[in-house]
Amino acid sequence: MRGLACVLMFQTHCYDAWLGGNARNTSFLKGSQLLGTLPAPLFFFLAGISFALVTDKLIRKNLTPAEITRAMARRGVEILAFGLLFRLQEFLIAWGWAPWSDLLRVDVLNIIGVSMILMALLCGITLTACGKMRDLRRDTPSSDSHQGMPSGIPQAAEKSSGFSRWRSMLVAAAIAAASLIALLTPPLYTTWRPTWLPWPLESYIDGCHNLGAPQPWLFSIFPWAAFAFAGLAAGFILFSDRARAHTAEALALFAAAGAVAILAARQLDHSSIHLYSTYDYWHTSPNFLMTRIGLLLVIAFLTYAWCRWGLATRGFSPLIQLGQTSLLVYWVHLEFVYGRFSLLPKRAQTIPTASRGLLEIFLFMLILSLVRTRIDWKKIDWKKIDWKKMTRRIQPA
Repeated sequence: MRGLACVLMFQTHCYDAWLGGNARNTSFLKGSQLLGTLPAPLFFFLAGISFALVTDKLIRKNLTPAEITRAMARRGVEILAFGLLFRLQEFLIAWGWAPWSDLLRVDVLNIIGVSMILMALLCGITLTACGKMRDLRRDTPSSDSHQGMPSGIPQAAEKSSGFSRWRSMLVAAAIAAASLIALLTPPLYTTWRPTWLPWPLESYIDGCHNLGAPQPWLFSIFPWAAFAFAGLAAGFILFSDRARAHTAEALALFAAAGAVAILAARQLDHSSIHLYSTYDYWHTSPNFLMTRIGLLLVIAFLTYAWCRWGLATRGFSPLIQLGQTSLLVYWVHLEFVYGRFSLLPKRAQTIPTASRGLLEIFLFMLILSLVRTRIDWKKIDWKKIDWKKMTRRIQPA
């Protein structure tokens, strides 16, 4: 799924950056931009699933809620730091024409990091509440003494249904958080805008930057963090004992739920009942968010089927390879598409020329990914390399 997100991201960025003239007014570019609504939700959704996987392992290791919260929040801070470092790099590369405000622009890595911090807090609070509920039941004569763990997290083992109480509460809390973010997004972009905050902080809420109004091309907690919480809920379901034993069936149910969500969102979008005075389907509407989450659930099943029964089982898979280094290829490809080192002149290409550039970006990023994963850089003894001899070899005669 990460590899698919990378390829969709490549085509969106390449065609947006390079197409020019009449090519910018074609249905081809509109289709490319429509596909471009999927990469960011995919990355956020998968961040939530990965977060659930690690948290599940920490719970099974008997860590306390406080220890789990600290460990997972620390990872979120690291991703946020990467986001800030990326902005610094972009500013330095564009030195001379980039405004200083670009240093404080909120990007996808920033919001993924903040989302992870919020997920860590939610999991910690929920697990602590589970522990308190367990303690209350323990004080009751009819309580079940086998419901808890020594650390205070109520999970000695999965129940016979394959789903423990703490897992159910975490799934419910994650779904509630995603729903709350979706419902609060429209007013926070219009009537409830936190204009009393300095714009660098407000931008984390509504993506306004320093432009005076929310920008649809920027990322913010609302609504993007909702995809991470949706992934968190999906992850805790997938990593239960029953779902692990029946992964295909669980993901098929995900796909069915996703299809229902898409149909329900379509009906709500065409309904005459509107909760908000300003309705922007493509940017802030909970209906569009529900549609995209539904698509993510369907894609989760399709990618699983592709990896288990499709061509991905037959030798090398470029998508799997790219997915292993998604952060690296995201970081690097932007410079060769939007940056100073763009492979092609921006806003001046035809569709065939831009498509050739897209193929070059794909191959370049695939090679970079292979270099990153197939070479064990830690085992290379850099001190023993004769750099002078190598320099002499590459010098022309």
